[in-house]
Amino acid sequence: MSLEHGERPIEEGVRTDLREALDYGTYLDLDRLLSAQHPVSRPEHPDELLFIVQHQTTELWFKLVLHELRGVRAHLDADDVARARKSLARVKHIFRTLTEQWSVLATLTPSEYVEFRDFLGPSSGFQSHQYRAVEFVLGNKNAGMLQVFDGHPEARAVLQELLESPTVYDALLAFLARHGHDVPAEVLDRDVRRAWVERPELVPVLATLYEDTATHWEGYAICEDLVDLEDAFQFWRFRHLRTVQRTIGFKTGTGGSSGVGFLQRALELTFFPELYAVRTGIRAPDQSHHRAPHRPDDTPRYHP
Repeated sequence: MSLEHGERPIEEGVRTDLREALDYGTYLDLDRLLSAQHPVSRPEHPDELLFIVQHQTTELWFKLVLHELRGVRAHLDADDVARARKSLARVKHIFRTLTEQWSVLATLTPSEYVEFRDFLGPSSGFQSHQYRAVEFVLGNKNAGMLQVFDGHPEARAVLQELLESPTVYDALLAFLARHGHDVPAEVLDRDVRRAWVERPELVPVLATLYEDTATHWEGYAICEDLVDLEDAFQFWRFRHLRTVQRTIGFKTGTGGSSGVGFLQRALELTFFPELYAVRTGIRAPDQSHHRAPHRPDDTPRYHP
């Protein structure tokens, strides 16, 4: 069939009458999603829509990250390492996408942002309960943060539940203990409401995995997945810092934080400190041992 006037005919078989069927827009609730952007600047600044969409998109990705990390925890509890690693691989790719996304917001120049920034009032990314939830499930817990959400009971309840629940790292250590590794009892029985702090007594336990990967491949591989995840998270934090610095310099954040200084200190936080500490003392393997094969397809790695 030839094209007339540049029009491309609809293929035969494509369904066009969707009045009584589930269509794309209804399935994705696009009417509500696409009407959820409400600029507050007056007169409305043309770049405020970019600012809103950037942050709403981030929150959607955080929703999926939290879903996947809860899944990682459950899969480890069920000794299903393959599914746990699949979810971790997905989370790493999400953070790669989120990191690249900062380049879009970076097109907002300082002179453009300052024209509508004051209209934002005290609203700030500091108040993202989903970001806090992701940090909680990874181990950076802070009960004091709950008061920020006293006016949002549902958000506060999510954080309360995660505050009182084991982290992904707790689930990994319990998995290792069930599979014969000498994880100290005081680590397994720790108060999960507290932020994770480095436990030097864990380093020798992890060293057994890293020095004999052939015997302990599953445990070793998922430890490396967590390192990849932390790297991905830190790259995202760093791009956040640089984007804020190029847009507002060293101004105080809208929510009252020190802005760039606050974000700089966040880069010093680590979720899995022992997984970095173990690298310092790793010894060369006994050459009589069978070494683990190179399995690039089995250990998805994050590459910025």
